Amino acid sequence: MTGPLAGVRVIELPNIGPVQFAGMLLADMGAEVLRLDRATDVATGSSVAGFVSPYSVIDRGRRSIGIDLKHDDGAAVVLRLCDRADVLLEGFRPGVAERLGVGPDVCRSRNPRLVYARMTGWGQQGPLAGDVGHDVNYLSIAGVLWHIGPQGGAPVPPINLLADFGGGGSLVVMGILAALVERATSGEGQVIDAAMVDGSAQLMSIFFGLDALGSWGPRGTNLLDGGAHFYNVYETSDGEYVSVASYEPKFYANLLALIGPFGFDDLDPAAQMDRSQWPALRTRIAALFRTRTSAQWVEFFAAHEVCFAPVLSMSAARAHPHNVERQTFVDVDGAPQPAPAPRFSRTPGAVQGPPVAAGTHTDTALVDWGFTADEVDALKTSGAVA
Repeated sequence: MTGPLAGVRVIELPNIGPVQFAGMLLADMGAEVLRLDRATDVATGSSVAGFVSPYSVIDRGRRSIGIDLKHDDGAAVVLRLCDRADVLLEGFRPGVAERLGVGPDVCRSRNPRLVYARMTGWGQQGPLAGDVGHDVNYLSIAGVLWHIGPQGGAPVPPINLLADFGGGGSLVVMGILAALVERATSGEGQVIDAAMVDGSAQLMSIFFGLDALGSWGPRGTNLLDGGAHFYNVYETSDGEYVSVASYEPKFYANLLALIGPFGFDDLDPAAQMDRSQWPALRTRIAALFRTRTSAQWVEFFAAHEVCFAPVLSMSAARAHPHNVERQTFVDVDGAPQPAPAPRFSRTPGAVQGPPVAAGTHTDTALVDWGFTADEVDALKTSGAVA
């Protein structure tokens, strides 16, 4: 393993996407992440369970064992793994881990240094704690979704980036790293309650402040949500899109200087924040951008400090010269995917390997984590592992 977390051992119970994402991030930074997949997902005989695609990027870099947590010996396997683990990461609904016999109290009674990270949508307590939900629901309750969308239109689900991966997976990784740093001083682990609704609200911190000041209006009318003509997305003549973010006065002045010859020489840079003009100016600038292709606008704005970029698809992003030079994307077994981030000068992270089928490493991983070969065989025979 390479990366700043080399030597850290993590048990991952990957039953929800944010937990898988967190496991990927930890593995990318060098942690040894052991994924505990359901025994029913392990291929046996003619069973199609266990199929894995190299394009399942979120599962990269980890070994997998198949385990039946409802089996009498399944929980015992997890508890023995906890003896050698630094972190256990789970995403069950509140109380489920306890019913399975792998809750934080019993796990940490065996290993007080264990950091037990719990990833849920609603958190461990509250009226909705036991309810089902998905990304868009957590965004709804956190006061996020209401503010995303066009003026006069309905809120728009921003794919499951914000709650699942920003306010969920990334948040729990931050908690894990903080707990590991604190453990270096105290010698004790602790329990982390990471809730996607909490993380989503946290991402909105600056906007809650603006709202409390009365400086944030209905969706689609504000400075950063498509209301401003100088911070927006515009369609080009070839059906592509470009983004303009000339927020600072100097960049706005540069924008007006460039588009002035196209009929915009009547605009006063000092009137940038006159919101009464924004709707009409959005319409005028939208018409201008529809006169050229995206590539032509890229060439036009190059090196003029306007805060401009073409809006790229995933495939186009992989081919962009900036991303190519920085190696922002890598290829693993034919599957293009984002490279590990952030970047470390002395202990660089790396993709530790492609995704693997459930149970691929049941034998070898259990032995590496302290089980004897005979014990593994007995567990397989009993059905506790697969």
